[in-house]
Amino acid sequence: MTTTQTAAATTTNPVLRVAPASPAAAAAYFGASLAFHADVSDVAAALAADGDPGFVVIDSRSTASWDQGHVPGAVHLPTALIAEQAEELLDKSVPVVTYCWGPGCNGATRAALALAELGFQVKEMLGGFEYWVREGFAYETWEGPAQQAADPLTAPVDSDDCGC
Repeated sequence: MTTTQTAAATTTNPVLRVAPASPAAAAAYFGASLAFHADVSDVAAALAADGDPGFVVIDSRSTASWDQGHVPGAVHLPTALIAEQAEELLDKSVPVVTYCWGPGCNGATRAALALAELGFQVKEMLGGFEYWVREGFAYETWEGPAQQAADPLTAPVDSDDCGC
């Protein structure tokens, strides 16, 4: 492609209308993103491993949502109660991973912000409870333990590892 063809392609191509960041800027951005986020599979693997995972999981949703289903071992701390209860429930030396319903909800982001403002190290679990269930991980409800088959659009059918 000539320079003129490349310029024409980038002005009409919606993906390249804004040029990609430089490799250095992209590395800084994606490196920072990993400092702020954890995915459902990594959280599940860390919780399933023997020993202390090195973090605590916080469900920032309402009591009705918690009762409907939550990550086993999570601490229930609705976002609205973080300011008054976080310091009595959590240890500031232990990182926190927040979650809410799913990618269409920013409750985990609001909870992570509230915790960070109180001095906690925090990450947000991408996908939230929705993807915990969709990836086939066990969860707890007010009635007891539950689990659904993994959704093949979110987790590999014949493997425990998606390869990412």
